[in-house]
Amino acid sequence: MPGIKEFQVTFDCAEPERLARFWCEVLGYVVPPPPQGCDTWEDFRRAQPPEQRDAWFACVDPSGVGPRLFFQRVPEGKAAKNRVHLDVRVGTGLVGAERLAALEAEMARLLSLGAIHVHTLYDGNDACIPMLDIEGNEFCID
Repeated sequence: MPGIKEFQVTFDCAEPERLARFWCEVLGYVVPPPPQGCDTWEDFRRAQPPEQRDAWFACVDPSGVGPRLFFQRVPEGKAAKNRVHLDVRVGTGLVGAERLAALEAEMARLLSLGAIHVHTLYDGNDACIPMLDIEGNEFCID
């Protein structure tokens, strides 16, 4: 049986393009080129029937290493805690106060993008900062 070669992470959301652009800023991802036959994303949007406009958006790792993130509009709002969440790894290899400082610096950057700080977990050695994205989805700075 062949192994899985690639995958994407899909988010249900209210505003796909807005949320995709937030995650582009968080992760250093980029918006891919518009679908074939369209010069711009606005051209693609105008070509869609009204009920399908702004129904989805995506962002990709410019290096091609990380998974594609896909955002699809759904009618219902977020109702419970995520069963899966992303960890934004900025403190790998760091411990103690140095780790906490790196995570707090990233938290400050993400707060300026509209993320919300939930709380800080720190035991003197290890640290993790749970946050919410601009639609209330949980993620962690790790």
